[in-house]
Amino acid sequence: MRKDALERSENMKRDGFTIRCDIMVCSAEDDAAGGTAPPRYICQHFNTLLESKVGADVTFEVSGETFAAHRCVLAARSTVFMAQLFGPMKEGTTSSVIRIEDMEAKVFRALLRFIYTDSFPEMEKEGMQEEAQDVEQGQEEDEMRLQWLRGLFTAADRYDLQHLKFICEKRLSEDIGVSSVAATLVLAEQHDCSGLKMACFKFIQAQSSSCLKRYQKDATYGQIVSLWNGWSAISGVELHCSPVQVP
Repeated sequence: MRKDALERSENMKRDGFTIRCDIMVCSAEDDAAGGTAPPRYICQHFNTLLESKVGADVTFEVSGETFAAHRCVLAARSTVFMAQLFGPMKEGTTSSVIRIEDMEAKVFRALLRFIYTDSFPEMEKEGMQEEAQDVEQGQEEDEMRLQWLRGLFTAADRYDLQHLKFICEKRLSEDIGVSSVAATLVLAEQHDCSGLKMACFKFIQAQSSSCLKRYQKDATYGQIVSLWNGWSAISGVELHCSPVQVP
């Protein structure tokens, strides 16, 4: 359309006009007859494989509990398991039991669940005291959830599951509190997790002096001061109050 014709058109209102576009989205999975492809259940199928133990060819012992799994699935998901089960780190035969130290059974169970389903697992709630008061029970559940989350974060780093580690880091960053920041900061330092460490420092920086003094009662306060001083030297940010003297 020519410019002069457009300017004379009744569609031109207040030096502007509206263009209407109708868009049709066609799925490549729809067949020529108009049918829809069935849903995919691959994660559900792998979860069933884990629970049924069909074809399992490796057994792990963690904190007194045994777990059956499939070497190929583990190796496909984790470079560490690949090296451990098929590479230079290969342990034993297909009938041997591989013992894993320094890990809770519920953490390893959650780790396997993520490996098989690629979905973040839910924490088990077994062992909770039903007779506890609501507030006390809520506090206990929060502490148990944080401990479990830290354990899962450590396991994800140990077995090079970067996506799981990222999710754990994000959730730990969202759950930083006065009572948990010390343990979370030390954990972030141990596993060289700069994002989580920065979240802890920002939380500490935002606290009042009276609140910061509560950290001094924590056994790990000396580590907090040491880590903060290292970060402060780089960022130029100082604590709001004078830290205790670390021997």
